[in-house]
Amino acid sequence: MGDSLLLKCVENPERERAYTIEFESSEFTALYAVTGQPIFATVSISYVPGEMCVEQMSLKQYLGSFREEKVFYEGAVNKIVDDFVRACDPLSLDVTGDFTVRGGIETRVSVAYEREDEV
Repeated sequence: MGDSLLLKCVENPERERAYTIEFESSEFTALYAVTGQPIFATVSISYVPGEMCVEQMSLKQYLGSFREEKVFYEGAVNKIVDDFVRACDPLSLDVTGDFTVRGGIETRVSVAYEREDEV
């Protein structure tokens, strides 16, 4: 699910300062794991970069790679977190998937990550 190799990184040009980068994509689509029906979500990503930053166009391509994948909401958001951490090793990361109404229920899945201090 989701092609993690699509995530490309560039060097953080401001490594001396902690700052936050936020992305929001209202075009996330995938297939629901149980029914195979399309699902739609807005994915919000907020992170404090370490040495690397995720390149924006690669993020768009990465999120688009879920389009034909069967997923559960929770699995998709956790996969995004895992792939993002593996790609750029941020200091902290928050990912939220706001999934559109299915069966009268809106679903929001949020995952927070914080890099452990190296001893």
